[in-house]
Amino acid sequence: MQPLDRIDLKILRALQAEGRLTNAELAQRVNVSPATCHRRTQRLFEAGFIAGVRAQVSPGAVGLGALVMVGVVLDRSTPESFAAFEGAVAGMKEVLDCNLVAGDFDYLLKIRVRDMADFNKLHGERLIALPGVRQTRTFFVMKEVKENAPLSF
Repeated sequence: MQPLDRIDLKILRALQAEGRLTNAELAQRVNVSPATCHRRTQRLFEAGFIAGVRAQVSPGAVGLGALVMVGVVLDRSTPESFAAFEGAVAGMKEVLDCNLVAGDFDYLLKIRVRDMADFNKLHGERLIALPGVRQTRTFFVMKEVKENAPLSF
């Protein structure tokens, strides 16, 4: 794909800010015709610049008001132990994000649960039983200061 021009960047910024825009609204915001806008947006999807569009659901409104960050240390640092852990975590609906990190932990998990009791059950029954887990460190988020900020480009 050719490099992104200023119109492509405008489309990306507008959709990132408000994913529910119709093609006509988007075209008006970026100052191109609806046909041009549709063609460019499709090209951005096909080239992988837009990974998807979805609604951002309020966690508290659906009973998932507790956000927990968990640092995980594995007992071995091998490709096989990483793959086993990642495969198991991928199937856990409570885990929103799982990142391999450098530092004190091997992985940092972002988890949404109802409350502390819900997390306690998850931790005792499933987290510590994940493949290769040697240690976990848990951090309960007291206040979400900045969440899912848009990319700046």
